[in-house]
Amino acid sequence: MMKGMTITMRSTFARPVRDLRNNYKEIIDLANEGNQIIITQNGREAAVVIGTEAYKDFELFQHRQLINRELAVTKEKAKRPDAAWLSEEEFWADFEDV
Repeated sequence: MMKGMTITMRSTFARPVRDLRNNYKEIIDLANEGNQIIITQNGREAAVVIGTEAYKDFELFQHRQLINRELAVTKEKAKRPDAAWLSEEEFWADFEDV
């Protein structure tokens, strides 16, 4: 887990897909209480339902992982003797063109 990130799930529940229709409110309440619900179809895992706060935390976690991977690649490239450096103004001009 990354520094400052806390993704905590209380419990995991398994529910058949029909419960999405028949017990929608109960599933949403469980998810919004910090639980994860594995939806099964024909006895097999098909999907996972989590609350919006847990999803936002997960998105942030994934975003930070991506940035850290890109930083690692960039640090390695910067070590090369042929690395070209941009001024801050050149960087932001290139960045804004994308």
